[in-house]
Amino acid sequence: MATKLDSSLFKFLRDLRRNNERAWFLENRERYERDVRAPLLALIGDFAPRLAKISRHMLADPRPVGGSLFRIHRDIRFAKDKSPYKTHAALHFRHVDASKDVHGPGYYVHLEPGCASTFVAGGMWQPDAAALGGIRDAMVAAPARWKKAVAGLELGGAQLTRPPRGYDAEHPLVDDLRRTDFIVSADIGEPRALGPGFLDDIERACRAAAPLMAFLARAVGLPW
Repeated sequence: MATKLDSSLFKFLRDLRRNNERAWFLENRERYERDVRAPLLALIGDFAPRLAKISRHMLADPRPVGGSLFRIHRDIRFAKDKSPYKTHAALHFRHVDASKDVHGPGYYVHLEPGCASTFVAGGMWQPDAAALGGIRDAMVAAPARWKKAVAGLELGGAQLTRPPRGYDAEHPLVDDLRRTDFIVSADIGEPRALGPGFLDDIERACRAAAPLMAFLARAVGLPW
């Protein structure tokens, strides 16, 4: 039977939001391990064979350290907000050939208390200059293939205010050429995340984004 998340996961995150300090977390670490980390690692393991059917090059890694589950600790070295912990949980399914690159092609699952704060996203977030150039060049070289990849999808993320240097300002795809992120997302919500069909919801969102993911992966020299 597939893993089903329990409301205790969101309760812990709500409590952490109110008590975001090291002493409280250490006192409640067993709750985190039991109610958040363990079920999400199990969910990652359950999702792995489903993800392999979408692309054998995408990785759902259930290892406790270095796998698909993001750490709960925040990197506060350069942050004004010194809260030590994230108040959400997140999973990242990355390409096997770019498994250390958070900016490479990937799927992202975000779980946060609130009806509209749990979602599944796919694409590339803030790709580096070389990858961004590769994506833009691929769009220009194969505009029909790009249009097919994004058909029916609503792309989100950041955009330049002007066309990027070296690209025709009158190009029919200029709005997409201005993009610096290539992301699509599907809202799931806390109630559905706690339901029996959460894995189905994740799979559905990943399949919907697969044509975009395939285009992006190939544009940066990765197999799909």
